[in-house]
Amino acid sequence: MTVAVDRPTDSALTAPAQPPAKASRQRPRTGRTGKNGAAYVFLTPWLIGAALLTVGPMIASLYLSFTDYDLFSAPEFIGIANYQRMVEDPRFWSAVGVTLNYVLVAAPLKLLAALAVALLLNKARRGQGFYRSAFYAPSLLGASVAVALVWRTLFANDGVVDTGLSTVGIDGGGWISNPKLSLYVLVILAIWQFGAPMVIFLAGLKQIPQDLYDASAVDGAGKLRTFWSVTIPMLSPVIFFNLVLEVINAFQAFTASYIISGGRGGPIDSTLFFTLYLYDRAFTAFDMGYASAMAWVLLVAIGIVTALIFRSSRAWVFYSGEEK
Repeated sequence: MTVAVDRPTDSALTAPAQPPAKASRQRPRTGRTGKNGAAYVFLTPWLIGAALLTVGPMIASLYLSFTDYDLFSAPEFIGIANYQRMVEDPRFWSAVGVTLNYVLVAAPLKLLAALAVALLLNKARRGQGFYRSAFYAPSLLGASVAVALVWRTLFANDGVVDTGLSTVGIDGGGWISNPKLSLYVLVILAIWQFGAPMVIFLAGLKQIPQDLYDASAVDGAGKLRTFWSVTIPMLSPVIFFNLVLEVINAFQAFTASYIISGGRGGPIDSTLFFTLYLYDRAFTAFDMGYASAMAWVLLVAIGIVTALIFRSSRAWVFYSGEEK
């Protein structure tokens, strides 16, 4: 009796063996959703504060800039009338001129003073920590009312500065009451508080490689040439950073002008900053619509000036590793 046995075909013999199918495995979750949720929870107070204290008031002031509003009655929409009034307002243009003069004088001189002191303090010497703290201390006071009151006393008629100058034959007649000198009282106050940019300059000077100074000495360059060809280019990003900050701060200066001039910007509007005139229109004349329009003009002006500084930085700011 024969038994029939099925033999595999040739194709079955030559076909490669198929590996057993693997069971599908589900990747574990990374927990990214949970981490994002926790981040939003911690950001919630900031988001609420930004919406209620920054974004909301900005939107409200933008609307009020197109209205006639005096705080006691409902705003009345008047279109661009507030902006048209600025063109015909002589005190507005006076405030613009005073502010621009202050920015163009105070910001560069403050940076020059900060850089000069930073270069002196960059070298190791005895009592270096004390000197750094002493030069930085005025910046801690900020634009406080107390400092402005002291400054007004120093430069008033028969004040310390006036008395000291009179002993050497210079009769200032009181800087605050002199329209030609009153603005420079505020400029000197701004220069005196150079501590913050000084610290930033010190940090930048510490980052300049010593090899560059050694190579400059080998080439026979003097101190002035080394400063201009090595220090300034390598420090240009820090100069740019400080310049942007100081220009913005100068445009927003208010407290010193308010205290020293008694809130009026005198004498003869020589200390009438843009912010002071804005405050006068808002909280003295209760012309909130006009003041809101001025605030937006100031915001746009600061934005344009900052954009111009950024644009100009392409020509004079040097970053390590790039060629010019």
